Order: sequence, then C-alpha cells, then structure tokens
Amino acid sequence: MRIAVISDIHGNFDALMAVLDDIDKSRVEKVVCLGDCIGYGAEPERVIRTLNERGIPSTLGNHEQAVLEPERLAWFNPVAKESLIKTVTMLSEETLRIIECFPNALVTHGCRLVHGFPPDSVTTYSFELSPDDKRQVLDNLAERVCFFGHTHDLSMIAYDGHTLTEAPLDPEPVALLPDHRYAINVGSVGQPRDGNNNAKYVIWDGDSATLDVHFVAYDIAAAADKIIAAGLPEVHAKRLW
Repeated sequence: MRIAVISDIHGNFDALMAVLDDIDKSRVEKVVCLGDCIGYGAEPERVIRTLNERGIPSTLGNHEQAVLEPERLAWFNPVAKESLIKTVTMLSEETLRIIECFPNALVTHGCRLVHGFPPDSVTTYSFELSPDDKRQVLDNLAERVCFFGHTHDLSMIAYDGHTLTEAPLDPEPVALLPDHRYAINVGSVGQPRDGNNNAKYVIWDGDSATLDVHFVAYDIAAAADKIIAAGLPEVHAKRLW
C-alpha cells in the first residue's frame, strides 16, 4: 500500500492542487492529511472542500482546534491570532461541520498519524520533548511508524529500542529498518519554514518499507497575492518565499 501523507496546507490552495497533481501521477492508493489545513492562507474553504470531495481524511490541527474552540486563540502569537479570526469569517457552516469531525489521530495500514506528536497531541511540538520523552512515546506505541506535522520541517526520528537519532529528511528515498520505530515529520504543503519554498509531502510504501519525499513547485506569487488581497497579514505572504 502506497500512502501519501500531507500536512500543514494552511489555506494555500495553489500549493495543495500542485501536490495533488503530483500525487495523482505517483501511483498512490491513499492520501491522508495531518491537519492545519487552514490558517495563514487565503483559501481555507476551498482547501477543506477539496479534501472532503476527494475523500482525504484529516486529523485535527491546532488551527482547526482554535476555530472550533475560540478560547484557544490565546495560545497563538498576535499575527497568527489575527489570521485565524479572519479565517473564521471565510468558512461556511458546512465546512465547520466537516472540521468538527477531524479526529486527534488516525491509524491506517499499521501507521499512526497525528498533527502534533504521537500518540494524539494536537499542539505538542516535537522539539518540546526530551529524547527520553520521545523514547517513552515510541516504546508505548502499538504502531512502528508514525507521521506527524506541526513544525513544518521535514525530519525523521529513528529508535532501535536503545538509541534515538534525529535527522532531516532529504529527497533521496529512505528504507526503514524492520527493528526500528519511527516518527516522521512530513513537512508543510502550504507554509514552508525550512529554507526551501517548494510544497512538500511524503509517500510511504508499506510493502517495501520505503519513504519518498516529494518537493513540488507551484505558483507562489499567485498564492501570496491572494493572501494580501484577502486582507490577511502580509507576513504570511512573504513567508511563502
């Protein structure tokens, strides 16, 4: 089973469509999203509707959580908070009902999927946890492979039962070892923060136990112009570059 894992689209419809076009050419049998489909970008409604129409399930991201529970807006910095308040006005009641159904975590084909950090955190950043904390999490998971997002950085945590290693993910295919457990950060489709402005996602091949990272070019200028035209904070447009 080949599974495409996408995350952190952040209302960037141009990036999402470029990624879906790439996925359609990649012999993928299932697509799963790890949340933060909205926030920052100009087209949150189109993003959620497209995922729903294509039958792509998503876990709950902290941006979706804040839209559903406004008291959580206090957790965000002032610019992100401003963006989310605007984002709420851009979402239909039907789309809000779709978001309400997003679970904290999904398990499919032996993989766990979550926005923040496993087993099911929506808000925990991986860098907030110590190596011992991460070892404990991976020891206690029923699944050997977990995918997460939230930090917008491509990276992989590998654990052999004793030693924990963390490293960035490169475009080269990676073969996962059968005696290791893994937590894999799939990067961001719509708001990169790793010095590379392409949209990013991963394909997991469960049969061959290999991981492929895809870097996808898209019309950044169009996406940035839409952010400014929508009256969203300009910093989110500049960050796309």
